[in-house]
This record gives sequence, C-alpha cells and structure tokens, in this order.
Amino acid sequence: MSDITHHRRTRGIAGCLGVALALVAADASAIFIVNQPWITPAAKGRSTAAYMDLTSTEGSTLVAARSDAAGSVSIAGSKSKAGRVANLSLPAGKMIRLEKGGYRLVLNRLTRTISLGDRVVLTLTIEARDGSRQEIPVNAEARRNSPLDDERRAHHHENEPH
Repeated sequence: MSDITHHRRTRGIAGCLGVALALVAADASAIFIVNQPWITPAAKGRSTAAYMDLTSTEGSTLVAARSDAAGSVSIAGSKSKAGRVANLSLPAGKMIRLEKGGYRLVLNRLTRTISLGDRVVLTLTIEARDGSRQEIPVNAEARRNSPLDDERRAHHHENEPH
C-alpha cells in the first residue's frame, strides 16, 4: 500500500470515528446508579427497610418505589425528618445514601417472610428534571449489615494477629 493510500484510509477511519463520537455525545443521557442495595430480614406481615446508594449524573428525584414482597413501599425521612416523605431529591453528581437512621425505603405489610440471603426485587421510580419518569429495577439481598460494613469487618478480622 502506498503512503498516500494509507494516509487517505487513516483519515477516512478517523473521520468516521469522529462522526460516531459526535453521535454518541449528542445521544448521551443521564445516568442513574444504584449501588450496594440490601434489605433487613423480617417476618411476613411485618415491615422492613431497604438501603442503598443512589447517584444521578443529571439530578433527579426518587418519587416512588414498589415491590411484590410488600403491600406498599414508602420513602422514610431521616431522624430530623421523621415519617414518610413524598420524594427524595437526588442532586446531580452527589451520592445519596439510604441508611439506618437516615433516608430509607420502608416495605410495609410484607407478603412473605424475608430471610437472610433472600433476594427482594424493588422498582424505583425516578423523575428527571424535565418531568420524564424511569423505572429502575433493584435486586436487594436480605442481610443484617450493609455489604460495605461486612467487607470492612472481614478485612479488620483478617488483619488481626492470630
């Protein structure tokens, strides 16, 4: 292949890649991240709570949640905002942690017993700034502590002298 032909082919490929990257950038949309979802075990008919880390790249609002494992799911406030809250603001780029003593999802009137290790599917309804809504499925494991807390404990015990 001559140098001229190689140069033309390289420019053509580079031009196509530039168009492809521009299309991807033009079609980019908000990203919503759910990390480390978990739920506390509880008996059928009782209530329990679900926890997770939520991050929205463009900013959005958690407006509802539901689960086949519960009669209803509500958003509970932090200690300073006790009780139910209508929604939870998720500022752009900021991780919001649903945790014990803070914001969390409360599953009321469980339709089944949730034992350690069980999986519970939740569906989060997220509203974007433009009013559009998206449903996000979440698969939470029933456990006594958050995955992060359990990981920290495991590393702490590994480092202790025997």
